[in-house]
Amino acid sequence: MRKTIAAVTTAGLALALAACGESTPTTPAGGASAPAAKTLEGVTIEVAAKWTGAEQTNFQEVLKAFEAKTGAKVTYASTGEDTGAYLGPRIEGGNPPDIAILPQPGLVQQYADQKALKPLTAEVQKQIDDNYTPYWKELGSAGGQSYGVLVKAAHKSLIWYRDQAFQDAGVQPPATWDDLVKAAQTIADSGTPPFSLCGASGWTLTDLFENVYLSSAGPENYTKLSKHEIPWTDPSVTTALEKIGQLVGKKEFLLGGSSGALQTDFPTCVTQVYGQDKSAMVIEADFVGTTAEESGAKLGEEAKYFPFPKAGDTEPVVLGGDIAVVLKDSKGAMALLEFLASKEGGEIWAKLPGYLSPNRNVSPDNYPAELTKQLAQTIISAGDAVRYDMSDLAPSAFGGTDGKGQWKLLQDFVRDPSDIKGIQTKLEAEAKKAWK
Repeated sequence: MRKTIAAVTTAGLALALAACGESTPTTPAGGASAPAAKTLEGVTIEVAAKWTGAEQTNFQEVLKAFEAKTGAKVTYASTGEDTGAYLGPRIEGGNPPDIAILPQPGLVQQYADQKALKPLTAEVQKQIDDNYTPYWKELGSAGGQSYGVLVKAAHKSLIWYRDQAFQDAGVQPPATWDDLVKAAQTIADSGTPPFSLCGASGWTLTDLFENVYLSSAGPENYTKLSKHEIPWTDPSVTTALEKIGQLVGKKEFLLGGSSGALQTDFPTCVTQVYGQDKSAMVIEADFVGTTAEESGAKLGEEAKYFPFPKAGDTEPVVLGGDIAVVLKDSKGAMALLEFLASKEGGEIWAKLPGYLSPNRNVSPDNYPAELTKQLAQTIISAGDAVRYDMSDLAPSAFGGTDGKGQWKLLQDFVRDPSDIKGIQTKLEAEAKKAWK
C-alpha cells in the first residue's frame, strides 16, 4: 500500500495548491544542460515508470521538452504498481525499456546484481555531481558504480494539523519534540485526542520512527542503521523508541487509544482529522494534502502542516522518491537521463503540479504553489542531512511487508510500548534474517 500512496506523492497537494494551474513548460534560455539541440533526430527512447493520470501527463510534458530540444522521440510505458513484476520478464526476455524509473532504491541493487543496468556516462555523472548531494549519488549506486538518478521526491517529515483544534486548545505548532509532547497534552486536556495514528498501515509507523531516529541519532547513524551496520539493539534505537513511547504510551493521545490506532489505516486517519473533526493531528507526508482536501478542508487554512519537530540535534528531512536507471546501451537513453538530472530538466518539471525535486539547484521559485515552495526549500536547506526512507532501503522482508518485520513489530510496540528492549531484540532478529 505504501508504494501506491508514494506514487501519488505530491500530486494531489500540488494540484490543489497550484494557483497558477497547469503551466505549459518552457525550456529555460540559460543554464548548462546537455544534450545539445537536435542531436538525436531519428532516435526513439522508451521510458517505463509507474505513473498514471496527472503524474504521467506532467512527466510527458517534461519528455516533450526533451524531444523539442534534441529531436528524439520518447515513448512512455506504465509499469503498473509492481514495477519489478513488469520489468522482470522484459529484462529476462532481452527486451527492457531504455530507461526505467524505480520506486525503490533496493531495485537498483537487485538489477545491478543481475547485470541489467548500464553504468552512467561521465556526462550524466557530472550533472549528478553538480546538482545533487553525495548521499543521492550513493543512493543510485551499487558496488561503487553509479547507475541511477533520483529524479522525483516525496517529503515525509511533516505533521499535519487541524487549525481549529489548535486554536481551541490555544497551542502553536511546536518546533521540538518536547514541545510536541506538551502541545499534545494541552490538546488532550481540551477534550480532543491530539493524534489520529494510521497504525493499521505499518509503513506510517516506519516513517514516524525514521524521523525521530534521524533527528535523535543523526544522519551518520541513520545511514548505518539503514544498512544494518549497527544493530537494532543499539542505544540510539532505544532513545528513538523511548521518545515515540511518549506519544503512543498515552492512550488519551491517540484517537481510540492504541487499539483504535491499530485499526485505523491510511487515509482513514486523515479523514478523522479533517472530514470528521475527531482529532487534531496526523503524522505523515505531503500526500496527506490530497485526502485533507477531499475531506473538505482548505489547504493552508484549516489543513496546515509544520515540519517534523526536532527530537535531537538534527532537523529531520526524510524523503521517498523515484530513481531513473538505464537498461540499454543507448546514446538516447543516457542523453535523457542527463537531461532529467540537470537544472534545466528539473526546472521544467517543477513548474508543473505534483512534483518536488531533489536537485539542489532547482530554485523553489519554480514551483506553482506556496506550500510546495516551502517543502522544496526545506529539502535544499537540509543539505547533506537529508536521508531516504529507511524502510525502503531495507530488504522488503524487513522494511516493506505487511504483517512482518519492521511493520509488524512497530505495531506491536504501539500495542505495548513498555517493553522497548524486547522489541529491539525482535527487530534485530528479523534484520539478521533479512540481511543474510
